[in-house]
Amino acid sequence: MNCFGRGVRRTAPASISSKKEVVPPVIPKVNGWACPPPSLQLSGWLVFIYMAIVGFGIYIPLLPSPWSQTAYSLTGIAFTVHLVSHIAAVSIDPANVGVRAKKNYSEPLPTFDRKKQPHVIHNMECSLCEVPVGPKVKHCGTCNKCVENFDHHCDWLNTCVGGRNYWPFFAAVLSAFIGTVLLFVIVLFVFIQHYMDASPLRTAPQFEHVSDGTWLVFLPLAPIETSSAGLLVTDI
Repeated sequence: MNCFGRGVRRTAPASISSKKEVVPPVIPKVNGWACPPPSLQLSGWLVFIYMAIVGFGIYIPLLPSPWSQTAYSLTGIAFTVHLVSHIAAVSIDPANVGVRAKKNYSEPLPTFDRKKQPHVIHNMECSLCEVPVGPKVKHCGTCNKCVENFDHHCDWLNTCVGGRNYWPFFAAVLSAFIGTVLLFVIVLFVFIQHYMDASPLRTAPQFEHVSDGTWLVFLPLAPIETSSAGLLVTDI
């Protein structure tokens, strides 16, 4: 993903690199919630859910006080910011103002014929969207619409990243990085402390009623017993 280098905006067609002279019509995407979702988008949501369960349900509750409260706060903020900004980046329609004014996403765009015109955008007008566009607009062949301040098409979001949703996208990437680093540090601490001296990880009152070889996950609301090996293999 090109997060930092905005690059030079072009008016050549994006993702229409096929050698076919006639590109069949495709219904434009409104935003990233369009179906069917790509595999990367589904994978991203599954990874987020998995990391949230592992972090808040297994490893953070094992941290001794006050580190557990600090980890809950910092990691919770990072995950919340990521969730909100991710949903915002997916939900915002990044299309050019002229395309959004038409608000017609139910019908496919006209067929693009390379014999008649080599580029989708010519003389500041899109032959597919049939709207005048600015110099920083690019037609995305995947979303099949013109995007203002086009940066790139993101399969993780299932939509284009442009001027209207660039900062939510940037916040989602930054918060995901911070949350991943925090969770990695927490898991690494639990791993090391488990082999050096496990007693600081067993300070929760629920551990008073189990044997030394038994560990508890999903504390404090729904404690479930597991083995030492089961605890450590969860994040592998």
